[in-house]
Amino acid sequence: MDRRIRKTREAISEAFIALLAEKSFEQITINEIADRADINRGTIYLHYIDKFDLLEQCIETHVAQLRENCFDNDNAHIPSKYAMLNAFQYLEQHAAIYTTLLVNKGIPAFRNRLMTVVLHTLDANFEAGYIKQEINKEVQKQFLASAIVGVLEWWVTQAMPYPAADMVEQLWPLLERISIIPQTKIQVG
Repeated sequence: MDRRIRKTREAISEAFIALLAEKSFEQITINEIADRADINRGTIYLHYIDKFDLLEQCIETHVAQLRENCFDNDNAHIPSKYAMLNAFQYLEQHAAIYTTLLVNKGIPAFRNRLMTVVLHTLDANFEAGYIKQEINKEVQKQFLASAIVGVLEWWVTQAMPYPAADMVEQLWPLLERISIIPQTKIQVG
């Protein structure tokens, strides 16, 4: 992607996230985004269909960045303390963005997208045999995904009351206990 296009998209995204921190999604206008990004309103429409498209692409970008910075591509679905620690540390480093995306009540789409990613990861773990399937697979997946996303959401929205490493040390034994991770697997971290 051309450097100018990338910089313009970043400016638009940053302006949009800043506005989301101040008001609900419904209240934000394209004019406000353009003013905040210091660009022409028409420039936004060169990159996005409307503010809903901007929101969707913003969510996809931040979910992708979270995944890219937390997992080794070769082992993207293999649970490890290292991957979990990376996830929490990445969220710590980018707290402002993720807090805004999770707290703004007008955009449950971010939480829903996180749920989809976690459900997909759990599917891969079921297929690989990492998760014991002692009860209905769908019920178990929904329970686990809700728990994982709920804890992440709680931690982010409560201003990260515990350091990332502490969260991992608390969550890892819970995940072992409910057989979401292999207890015999050698852990990195």
